[in-house]
Amino acid sequence: MKQTFYSNGKLFLIGEYTVIDGSKAFALPTVYGQHLHIENGTGKTLEWKSYDADESLWLEAAIPFENIQSNRATGDKITDTLIDILHTAHSMNIAVLNNSEGFKASTKLTFPRNWGLGSSSTLINNIAQWFKIDAFKLLEKSFGGSGYDIACAQHDTPIIYTIKKGIPTVEPIQFNPDFKDKLYFVYLNKKQNSRLAVLDYRQKANDLIALVQQVNTIIEEAHKTASFDRFCELLDKHSAIMSKALQLETVKDSLFPDFTGTLKSLGAWGGDFILAACHDNPEDYFIEKGYYTIIPYSKMIL
Repeated sequence: MKQTFYSNGKLFLIGEYTVIDGSKAFALPTVYGQHLHIENGTGKTLEWKSYDADESLWLEAAIPFENIQSNRATGDKITDTLIDILHTAHSMNIAVLNNSEGFKASTKLTFPRNWGLGSSSTLINNIAQWFKIDAFKLLEKSFGGSGYDIACAQHDTPIIYTIKKGIPTVEPIQFNPDFKDKLYFVYLNKKQNSRLAVLDYRQKANDLIALVQQVNTIIEEAHKTASFDRFCELLDKHSAIMSKALQLETVKDSLFPDFTGTLKSLGAWGGDFILAACHDNPEDYFIEKGYYTIIPYSKMIL
């Protein structure tokens, strides 16, 4: 019997970094995501194939169940990461492997793997669906992180996400402003390591109580305002606050000082996507600068 699972990708609009210290997070699920297909196999083995958006095969492995059950490494970093996630899932529900003769699994991203839209979080959420376990707990026991990406994987609308006493809280919201045609996502041609970025934030940020309060105030207004100008002011305000906390230049100051409009780093600063908020289509500007992936809001966000 074939089983199919799907999870949405994600973009972090406001609240990156501070969410791990209790602030709200304004996050957006994307139209892009990842599929997981499961079929019965043989030999007490999991035959695994992972495909990128262009149909290229980027991971192929035959993993004996006993390797998953005992978390036995193979020496291949990517395969061992997969085994670690599967081992954690197995520890949370042993019946899936114990009651099977084998599986054939294939994953398919609908976005390029280097875009940083959640190749790991969508995989974890899909595996959690397969094993019938809590995806937030699977994330916590494997990769770690705030969990906002898991929330996006599971929701088809923008969300406000918080962690209260260690428990994820998700509030689906309506964010469909008239000015969304003035919002564009631009890929910076490199993928950022969010774990390293969080460690850097931890070392630099101080006065977290005040920082969290400022971020929460910005988010509360930003997801409700009907004014494009005010929305841009709030994005700029958040960028300025986080620039000081992270001791990093904003993306506009560092890369695009001559841009007419607002630019906001999304997720871990320094890579992945940025948001461009402007009155005129910015494609020509960014292409001239060497950035060729410019996606309008309506084609990126659910």
